[in-house]
Amino acid sequence: MLAELFLDAARVCQDYSPLTHTLLVSAADDLVRGGVTAQVMAGAECDRKSTVPGLRFASALHRLVLEGRAPGLAKHYPTAGGQPHLHTLWDDALPVLREHTDDLRALVSSTVMQTNEPGRNAPLFGGLQTATHLAAGVVGRRTTFPVRLLEVGASGGLNLRPHRVAYRAGDEVFGDAGSPFALDTQWTGRPPVDLSHNLRLVRRAGCDLNPVDVSTEDGRLHLSSFVWADQTWRWERLRAALDLAQLDPVPVQQATGPEWLADQLARPERDVLTVVWHSVVWQYVSPADRAMGRAILADAAARAKPMAPLALLVFEPRRAHEDGGYEFQLLLKLWPSGISLRLGSGAGHGVPFTWDTQPWN
Repeated sequence: MLAELFLDAARVCQDYSPLTHTLLVSAADDLVRGGVTAQVMAGAECDRKSTVPGLRFASALHRLVLEGRAPGLAKHYPTAGGQPHLHTLWDDALPVLREHTDDLRALVSSTVMQTNEPGRNAPLFGGLQTATHLAAGVVGRRTTFPVRLLEVGASGGLNLRPHRVAYRAGDEVFGDAGSPFALDTQWTGRPPVDLSHNLRLVRRAGCDLNPVDVSTEDGRLHLSSFVWADQTWRWERLRAALDLAQLDPVPVQQATGPEWLADQLARPERDVLTVVWHSVVWQYVSPADRAMGRAILADAAARAKPMAPLALLVFEPRRAHEDGGYEFQLLLKLWPSGISLRLGSGAGHGVPFTWDTQPWN
């Protein structure tokens, strides 16, 4: 039932975004009563949970606000200079839903859930530093390997510039201190390597079924609309990441993960560490594509050489509690050395993060 999927999404953001939670609970009630929300969501009645129709609904409304087409609702949205008043939020949303029913339906039906959260650069940076140091140590290199970074499910490619971000960790800054994107890592602990070492990314590439061109206003609006509007720190983080993307463009190719990965990994590259990376993507991938991706990676791992190593670095939710709860874990595998580590865990948006290196079986 569509209303239940809205309530599922509302529960996810209950402790993090009162505005989105209130909006989705009210919309779920309106759906049950056959109100205007049912007209907006027409055609989505059979959507799967993984397509998160509730968050696509919230995103569509947010986009209208950002485009200046819903001034009566904008007064509740901090991203538009407003301040949430939860007791009147739904009353002010209803006129927007009625006036823009067709536009909202079109946005919901054409939108794929994409956050491309740039905060995940923080664990990625530490994970890459760890991978380059370990791979060099295995072969006795005095300097770390340069990196070829391949991201599956890259969306707008905002996490393909880990070497161009300024990472604040306590009183220290690592990475590119002059970057327009300064990220407070909110780390507990540190990766067990020298973070002052400069990462050398010699090649970067990404793929996505629905890539977002962040060089366009439409692309920037698309990603911005998925930020929960009362999380201003995420909004500002995204703005900074988009500014960096303008200075350092990295195109994202439209392709399925397995097809693209097979082409990228067809030949090992000597004197380069190839890193396959993905973050909070796995739940959106079909079982068939998951199996195919694992097989392609296993084949490439079998062909990896000490001087042409391969790494898998992922930040994904994993079941970690007896009550069935999940935590977001950073996991690293290196071939041909066979090193397999759980580097730590953190919030789904990448910050805060706790470093705690343990074997990963």
